[in-house]
Amino acid sequence: MLSGSPKVLIMYASYGEGHYQASKALEASFHRSGITDVELLDLMAEAHPLLNEMTKFVYMQSFKTMPLLYGWVYNATKDLQPDTSLLSVLNSLGMRKLEQAISSIEPDLIIHTFPQLAMPKLLKKTGLKLPLINIVTDFDLHGRWVHPGVDRYYVATEELMQDLVRRGIPAERVLVSGIPLKPDFGRSPNMATEQLCRLDPSRRTILIMAGAFGVMQGIRDICETLLAKDNYQVIAVCGRNKELHRKLDQELGQHPHFHLFGYISEIAQLMQLSHCIVTKPGGITLSEALVSRLPIFVYRPVPGQELNNALYLESKGIAHIANDPSTLIRQIDGLLLNEERLAHVYGEIDLVRRPEAAKTIVSDIIEQWFTPASSLAGSTSISLL
Repeated sequence: MLSGSPKVLIMYASYGEGHYQASKALEASFHRSGITDVELLDLMAEAHPLLNEMTKFVYMQSFKTMPLLYGWVYNATKDLQPDTSLLSVLNSLGMRKLEQAISSIEPDLIIHTFPQLAMPKLLKKTGLKLPLINIVTDFDLHGRWVHPGVDRYYVATEELMQDLVRRGIPAERVLVSGIPLKPDFGRSPNMATEQLCRLDPSRRTILIMAGAFGVMQGIRDICETLLAKDNYQVIAVCGRNKELHRKLDQELGQHPHFHLFGYISEIAQLMQLSHCIVTKPGGITLSEALVSRLPIFVYRPVPGQELNNALYLESKGIAHIANDPSTLIRQIDGLLLNEERLAHVYGEIDLVRRPEAAKTIVSDIIEQWFTPASSLAGSTSISLL
């Protein structure tokens, strides 16, 4: 162990909540392992707040209004090398703020849950020696994650590991760990609200993440069609979309088999009480569904990492992709009403799910860097003075 308590800096970005959730899951796992000096840093928000808000706005709007353009840009830049001009510029953002943070926090190790890789350039500039770790939070690999200065990668699948090796990263630097989730995923459900106590045990429960990146097109029709059947009940989560919550409550709130939520932190419990999920295919949400052993129905995925995530899980027989309500309903019926197919999907999920990802990552980090036998132990103390 390093002298004193090791200090860990986790860098994330607030483009959606997934990167922050992964960071908090790691923080909790470090704390359970006895490493309590953990700092979280949203580098872009701290270094360039106006630029951060502008890029977040553009990012969200591109999902809603220009999905094909977003997907084209994502796929066109997917195989960029780290020394290209574009990535060099992107990886320079926040350098000064990062240097100040390193000087103030004096971390022993840096973790990225978002590919904002200013650290390799800062290390080269200052001569510091700090282990750098990337935790890829999707089932698809973009070139922004890949840099020769990163010491270790934690990824969701064997295919991602092979992709990193294909891009020149030594296999010994990559561990297939899964994507880190909060510790309440994988546990037995313990939420007993009056609303959920009214769930009918004779019906299949369909969880719809309705508020993901705005209003899901056709969501009311989807809910109404499912509720018209004798064998389904619906849990709809609107997140922070208050207008969608109001509309669904007004139109379907009195239905005895419709359970509506706004923003709720107990997503793990809702997943554990459901038989399938309808969602956008963000890496964190998909991992949560897999750990909860939920068959996945992806509705209108945006081209780019979302569609690529969905296509990967579709190739494994775990996810179904639909772009219109009628196709989605047909897919749900085809799976939930067929016990043999359902059992097959559960088997495929069990081959992919990794419920102990956060624990696996933290244990490996401790073994690699925070024990006496670690090759880099004792070389991570730093100073910018």
